[in-house]
Amino acid sequence: MTIQSALVVAFTTILLTAPAHAEPPVRTWTPDNGDGTFTNPLFYDEFSDPDLIRVNDWFYLTGTTMHAMPGLPLLRSRDMVNWEFLSYAAEWLDLGPAYRLEGGKNIYGQGIWAPSLRYRNGVFYIFTNVNGRATQIYSAINPRGPWAHWEMKRSLHDLSVLFDDDNKAYAVWGHQDLHIAQLTDDLLDIVPSTEKVLFSKTDGMGEGAHFYKIGGRYFILSANYAGGFRMPAARADNVYGPYEVNQAISKDEGFGLVRGYRLNNKAYPFDVSPPNPASRDATAMHQGGIVLTEAGEWWGFSMMDYNSIGRLLSLAPVTWKDGWPYFGLPGNPGRNPRTWVKPRTAERQQVKVPFERDDDFSEPALKPLWQWNHVPVEERWSLSERPGYLRLRSMSAASLWEARNTLTQRAIGPMSSPTVVLDAAGLQENDVAGLALLNLPYAALGVERSDGKLSLALFDQARNRTVRVAVKATRLWLRADCDFLTEKARFSYSIDGRNFQTIGEPFTMIFQLTTFQGVRYALFNYNTGKQNGGAADFDSIEVKQPYARGLMRPIPYEQEIQLRAAVGRAAAQPLNFTVRELGLGRVALQAGDSFLSVGPDGGASLQTTRPGLAQSFQWMETPTGELLLMSLQTNFYLRIHPQTGALIADSPGPLPDGSDGVRFIWRIP
Repeated sequence: MTIQSALVVAFTTILLTAPAHAEPPVRTWTPDNGDGTFTNPLFYDEFSDPDLIRVNDWFYLTGTTMHAMPGLPLLRSRDMVNWEFLSYAAEWLDLGPAYRLEGGKNIYGQGIWAPSLRYRNGVFYIFTNVNGRATQIYSAINPRGPWAHWEMKRSLHDLSVLFDDDNKAYAVWGHQDLHIAQLTDDLLDIVPSTEKVLFSKTDGMGEGAHFYKIGGRYFILSANYAGGFRMPAARADNVYGPYEVNQAISKDEGFGLVRGYRLNNKAYPFDVSPPNPASRDATAMHQGGIVLTEAGEWWGFSMMDYNSIGRLLSLAPVTWKDGWPYFGLPGNPGRNPRTWVKPRTAERQQVKVPFERDDDFSEPALKPLWQWNHVPVEERWSLSERPGYLRLRSMSAASLWEARNTLTQRAIGPMSSPTVVLDAAGLQENDVAGLALLNLPYAALGVERSDGKLSLALFDQARNRTVRVAVKATRLWLRADCDFLTEKARFSYSIDGRNFQTIGEPFTMIFQLTTFQGVRYALFNYNTGKQNGGAADFDSIEVKQPYARGLMRPIPYEQEIQLRAAVGRAAAQPLNFTVRELGLGRVALQAGDSFLSVGPDGGASLQTTRPGLAQSFQWMETPTGELLLMSLQTNFYLRIHPQTGALIADSPGPLPDGSDGVRFIWRIP
């Protein structure tokens, strides 16, 4: 059995042995475990190129939206774990036919990206990149809007802005060498003769800069993929340098997730690389920054290329060492616990999520989660023509890729099942409408009207194949069961909302950089003829999530469990412990009168003593659900040594291939 197969078997075993009394899942993903801890990612849907700041006791966050409209969401939080949606800074960005999917043109993988969020003198600013244009600036006094919009006089690639103590503004931008310049007072240009190149291309700095002044020193954090995804940093006493470079303040932290399917070209026949457990950095944290809380804690934030679900955002405690802000904990810098204690706040924060995913389309406006694929045609969609329905009127398109007025929401992991109720009675000849997994390649389950008859058609772009089933009903339920851990999806349909029939073969979801987005659920209606067609009426969408909490299984406090290695020594005699609760998701493991104890060197043994630091473990999981036990004595992970079978807490974090003995499977005997 391969290591990859062993991990799949281990995950299946975890699900089958889950205790019957597990609490029911919440409606949508939250990282808040309800016990004072959180589990990454902050959102199990795409939030790429993040920038996060604090203004008084509020944190604000924005990120890349590419060709999806509206763009630049602004979120707010007290604790960086529970977030609320405030506004979109960019309602539309319409800079020509490509932005509207006109004339065979598009801006897939372009649009709005890598924003820099800043605040000065009562004004919020977002500086952002747009392909082929100068840098765009959005500003607002109230973060809920309205937002003003103007364009700089030049383009500053992947810029980050710093408002210095003397009220001067600087920007850092570029790739590898990175440039710096002072901005003019109106922020629309750089001051002449102030531009300087900061680094050589071999210094190890990448792109996606985040620029800070901390304790009188200047820091630049960046993302570098050369030699493996990591976060370099640079520091200087003067804004223009010279800068000293640290090659990695975060490295190899993907929480043990295996690199999934990767797309190597842009058209059929598609060239796809299979999952690669040997790759240690493909899903690692690599682009983000740091922030100081009111309580005096430093935290880091960073995105991760988390396979077909897209780029996810994670939060990390920061440990300062030798004057550098390392992501992670003392003794184990550069590696971040997936589960940790939430940032301290003056008051306890309730569980809160920024978006509602289910929609019955009964409101007068679309919920904030929805984004159009490119700029929509306003007169071809409506929430009022048929109250309680989203009506999409078709326009001519050769395929879903070219279809206008496709309405999308980001897919959510680790598993989810969107179900759409569609009334297809208004479809006209050559119309096709339904539910898609928008990506490259994509898959779409649609209702077609051809020769006056209706049929269900599942188009799998990866296989370039369509499966059709004749139907007579005009009201249909369309579903996609998506597993973003195996990266497989299965479509099904129903004519009564209760009995579902699968259609076609499983669809493989793939990470790709053509759109620079993960998979999106998409509602569509287009006409394969040369004319506009009829109306598709969407009654509702419901997104079910079987694992919407940070932990897939509740911690079995005060119960006896059996531990086995998930990979390698899985056949060895299980370890029997009683799990004692220590608070904040921490446990002590008791065997008889003794507790599993970790020494300063990481050695583990049973000792007859009361639980203290040496007996304390942070209970957490890999993304695929195996148990991880991080010793609070060392901030390293307990493992069964693959060669000797000894218990030792010396692992900095789980390897994707599972060969390090860190992953455990537990069951209640």
